[in-house]
Amino acid sequence: MSQDFRTVWANCLRAIRAEVGEQSFRTWFEPIAPVELQGRVLTIQVPSVYFYEFLEEHYVEELKRAIYQELGPEGRLEYSVVVDQGNAQAPPRAMHLPPARKAAPSAPLAAESRPSPGYGAAPGGSVATRPTAPAARHLVPGAGAATAAAKAGAAPLRNPFDAAKTMDRNIVPSQLNTTYTFDNYVEGDCNRLARSAGLAVANKPGTTAFNPLMVYGGVGLGKTHLVQAIGNHIKATNAEKFVLYVSAEKFTNQFIESLQRNAVQDFANFYLLVDVLILDDVQFLANKGKTQEMFFHIFNHLHQGGRQIVMTSDRPPRELSGLEDRLLSRFKWGLTADVQSPDFETRVAIIQNKAQQDGMEIAPQVVEYLAHSVPTNVRELEGVLTTLLAQSVLTRRDIDLDMAKGALRHIIEEVEAEVNVDFIQKTVADYFSIPVSLLKEKTRKKEIVTARQVAMYFTKEHTNHSLKTIGYHFGGRDHATVIHSVQTVSDMIDSDKKFKEQILELRKKFVQK
Repeated sequence: MSQDFRTVWANCLRAIRAEVGEQSFRTWFEPIAPVELQGRVLTIQVPSVYFYEFLEEHYVEELKRAIYQELGPEGRLEYSVVVDQGNAQAPPRAMHLPPARKAAPSAPLAAESRPSPGYGAAPGGSVATRPTAPAARHLVPGAGAATAAAKAGAAPLRNPFDAAKTMDRNIVPSQLNTTYTFDNYVEGDCNRLARSAGLAVANKPGTTAFNPLMVYGGVGLGKTHLVQAIGNHIKATNAEKFVLYVSAEKFTNQFIESLQRNAVQDFANFYLLVDVLILDDVQFLANKGKTQEMFFHIFNHLHQGGRQIVMTSDRPPRELSGLEDRLLSRFKWGLTADVQSPDFETRVAIIQNKAQQDGMEIAPQVVEYLAHSVPTNVRELEGVLTTLLAQSVLTRRDIDLDMAKGALRHIIEEVEAEVNVDFIQKTVADYFSIPVSLLKEKTRKKEIVTARQVAMYFTKEHTNHSLKTIGYHFGGRDHATVIHSVQTVSDMIDSDKKFKEQILELRKKFVQK
């Protein structure tokens, strides 16, 4: 009886799901799409080469067992790896790879090479190479006719492109901030994939499937720190590598200046010397046609030569407007990894790490207050800590919670909401004739519980705090307790007329404020 490839893969997924964690299953198996079943060979499509390599490294045994269970001992698995999502004019492009075999971008497989026998080697199957960019060695006439290297200790260059004439890459600074390292880059769920890929690139620049590596995310989330950490690690472990960090804005300005000085050849030759190019904020190239064309040729030359390219952007490649399709397609050749806003635990770790670097001692309750009050990005957290340190030094006081609230009143975006929490707690406590402190304690007296629930209800109604943060302000209770409190108050409003009148009376106080 013939088998449908979708049914076979669905059965495989059920078996795999029982073996791996739910999060791992959603991350690494739900994005996979079955393509076809030829005899006993099942082909599945994965989003990238990195995805393929990760499955082969971490889940090969689970895949083997699932295929064996569904297709028997003769069962085989092949991958179709997406390397170009395509566009309205061109369909997506994919390459086929067998399992248990690593892709080698620096030495592509021949288009008609045969996989060796064994698990996943389909009879007569072929392996298609990743599409390669056209050679760019003749980008500028006379590109290889530079003069001899400058002697050590030569005077500083008037502009970096003179290095292209001397062919001496060592006299050009990498423009890296040496304080940005992997050691002080705090890892969390928000950045784990990007950091892992960055470390892999730093250890083996130009020889992994992550070329180019594109890191994207919002402002102040640590993209620049990560890519500069890659550069610093490479310089520390591969001294002979020419690593260059440059913002897309600076790259554009340099190109414009080279046009004005009739020195485009020097500009191009200089960038063709680079072993590791780190381009920050690539979205700045949008709608700059000639600059994009120059970067396109530089990209081709570096990539074909096995040189590493790392880029950052404020959005994923598919959302970058104003960039040529041919450039966007090359951005997708490697790995695209996002950096998201840090969760509470990661923010706590960032604060503690930064405080330790600056020699600061901060009480745990202050750390938690900062982590709850600055939920947006890493840069704001660091700015807040700098302000606190300055206040502490100037006033010769230890950093406590009152000092943190006072010093950060005009900095933290959520301060107004924080004031509202205090106001709500005090107003509700006064109304029920109890001390504010009892709202945060664990007492189960009915009048205290009711007052606490009412305060949580109004905090949810009048502030932008998350459920978890609201619970934090009421003695560290969890979000489930907050949900229960809000629902209880809502039910009592509907069923108890006297209680409803009390709530309406209290609400007037908050509306007036």
